[in-house]
Amino acid sequence: MATHKLLLLPGDGIGPEIMAQAKNVIGWLNAQGGDQFECEEDLVGGSAYDAHGQSISEAAMERAMAADAVLFGAVGGPKWDSVAYEARPEAGLLRLRKDLQLFANLRPAICYPALADSSSLKHEVVEGLDILIIRELTGGVYFGEPKEIIDIGNGQKRGIDTQVYDTFEIERIARIAFELARTRGNKVTSTEKRNVMKSGVLWNEVVTQIGAREYSDVTLDHMLADACAMQLVRWPKQFDVILCDNLFGDMLSDVAAMLTGSLGMLPSASLGAPDATSGKRKALYEPVHGSAPDIAGTGAANPIAMIASLGMCLRYSFNMIDMADRVDAAISAALDKGLRTPDILSEGKTKVGTTEMGAAILAELNAAQ
Repeated sequence: MATHKLLLLPGDGIGPEIMAQAKNVIGWLNAQGGDQFECEEDLVGGSAYDAHGQSISEAAMERAMAADAVLFGAVGGPKWDSVAYEARPEAGLLRLRKDLQLFANLRPAICYPALADSSSLKHEVVEGLDILIIRELTGGVYFGEPKEIIDIGNGQKRGIDTQVYDTFEIERIARIAFELARTRGNKVTSTEKRNVMKSGVLWNEVVTQIGAREYSDVTLDHMLADACAMQLVRWPKQFDVILCDNLFGDMLSDVAAMLTGSLGMLPSASLGAPDATSGKRKALYEPVHGSAPDIAGTGAANPIAMIASLGMCLRYSFNMIDMADRVDAAISAALDKGLRTPDILSEGKTKVGTTEMGAAILAELNAAQ
């Protein structure tokens, strides 16, 4: 029986509310008599800025580096709109990704059968949807230098962001996509803007070479990122694994999220490279949605993405496949009973809050024993 160390970073807005529901599931896991989870908790984002004047403290970073995995809630809100750019709440998340070297972001877009009618698209378009978006997370325009605003005279300023990718960065994220495709539908769609961006030309070349050299058994096609956005809302079930750079992955994963009915439904995993000695990866798990300050404290937040992120943690960090499947099944069972938080509420369904949805998922976990 192993003991796993988790660092919980609830963050801002609805983050603490949804993290509380994930903590309840961790408590249930510990009560099962198998692998145990030891949890530490710390501040990140605006709450860290209020306490320390920075979006994540050095102590919290040390805890993150020592943890087997990090569970992250959400950061940001209007309260911190005027803080210095380098201290903004989102900088804490970016530092975690960078210092932990979390280069691979996995964002599944799965439409639960009970929610096919909650999507803004037709039932037949999204029913049975199961897409996995692989986003490169530590390169590209979010991290490229120079990144600055300069004065160019005559009352004018110039904002500069730099899109940069090296071959090795593209190779390692492509391998993740191909490997995961082999466990699914065996198809990768690589996206970029090679028609207007040199980084897109290199991306296309490298992915093509990796596919031909190492993964000839996996079907590979290429699609311009804007065309992919269009196809996601036209016929999303044509996709299996979508491979993206940092910028386009950020956008396309949000498009895919709404296919499922709500951002509140989708988890994500951010993974580093396996350690050469232990084989373990640094990892951070978080819901795709933001801090939703407009509903913070109202008890209306959807905890499903946070609980499903814990499920991804069980699957990818600890190889607890059976437990991960049970968490996913419990979420589906609660939805099958017609329970809905406000973001996914439809006619004839039962409106519940954050705590009630979390309790319903726990009840399904207990019922399945």
